[in-house]
Amino acid sequence: MRGRRRWTASIVVVVALAAIGSAVTATAQPSASASATKSPIVIGWAFDGKGAMAPFDGPALAAAKIRIGYWNGKGGVLGHRIVLKTCDTQGNTRATATACALKLIGQHANVIFTTCDVDLAAPVVQPSINHGLLTVAPCIGTDQMGPKRFGAKGRLAFSFGNVAQDEGSAMAQYAWSKGWRKAALATDAVIVYFKNIVQAFKARWTQLGGKIVAQETYHDPTFGGNDVQNTISRLNATKADVIVTSTAGAYGALSTLVTGLRSAGNETPILNSWAGDGTYWLPKNPKVTNYYFVTYASVFGDDPSRAVNTLATSVKAATGGFVTGPAAIDGVVTAVKRAHGSLKGSVLAGVMQKFHNVPTISGNVSFSAKLHSVFGRRYRVVKIQDNVAKVVGTIVAKVVPKI
Repeated sequence: MRGRRRWTASIVVVVALAAIGSAVTATAQPSASASATKSPIVIGWAFDGKGAMAPFDGPALAAAKIRIGYWNGKGGVLGHRIVLKTCDTQGNTRATATACALKLIGQHANVIFTTCDVDLAAPVVQPSINHGLLTVAPCIGTDQMGPKRFGAKGRLAFSFGNVAQDEGSAMAQYAWSKGWRKAALATDAVIVYFKNIVQAFKARWTQLGGKIVAQETYHDPTFGGNDVQNTISRLNATKADVIVTSTAGAYGALSTLVTGLRSAGNETPILNSWAGDGTYWLPKNPKVTNYYFVTYASVFGDDPSRAVNTLATSVKAATGGFVTGPAAIDGVVTAVKRAHGSLKGSVLAGVMQKFHNVPTISGNVSFSAKLHSVFGRRYRVVKIQDNVAKVVGTIVAKVVPKI
């Protein structure tokens, strides 16, 4: 997900994750079973421990540390233990983020990990790919993490976040499976990821034969927008089977949008992307009903994967994005194995670009020459009813539409 620099200080998820801060900066300890005669695989991770991306970077990194321990417990990768070195970008200021990247490169990192917003990640990505290193973000959700943004050297850059085109397509398929046929679209214009989700939903929805009965655009009040109430009024006057949006609970728009519709007596199902994951944002009155979102994993103890449930509990995850950290570790492990132990960035990138339904703890992932963010992962669909969240299904996008 691509974030912004401003977050409301009182957001519960930031508080909940604060306790993780000290843990995520430690270096992963190698297993005693790993070979002592082979050089380690060094992963350098530039993470945001204090700023806008801390709610995403903290859980992903904490879970990744556990996953590194898992692989080292199995003897590492082809006998090479994995070592994690970290650097806090402290809010991702350009100078600090660049310094972190250079520090990790100077510490002989073989792979560089970076934050989950492509704009904020760029000061880390650029020096990393300039040094020829495989460069990975756990959860950037657009198609920007690759050649589209970084040119020819961008072939070294990948994200284990779901690309918006895939996610929006999965949302459309799920809505269609529910028997909904008329959709009202409400686009939060604050970031590209939000807009791309709704664009992808629309493209796939119309392919399936669905009808668009309204298209509204609003601007999140966290960033100065003042038109959410007007959007609510227009949506309330529209007869739709489902209202589709992509916006974050950590911003102001989601609570305002949901509360506004429900207070007006509108019980039309609302379908959101991973951005709307979590229960930390829920208003107490009126309680949220008939609200759905797709996500990487459930943090409510009912994920279909027992390993995911255990991991979510271990890191006290607030949203399903935590699983992208260990998934990225799994991806690097697979790439190194398929590259017969090579740690050369171009070799690893060439292998990773050919990933097709590669198993990770987060499910199967795929990349292509054009899409260096994940498609093909099985999404969890969670419904919130009376402020209680529960997994109600899973969905895999059958088509990645062009937008």
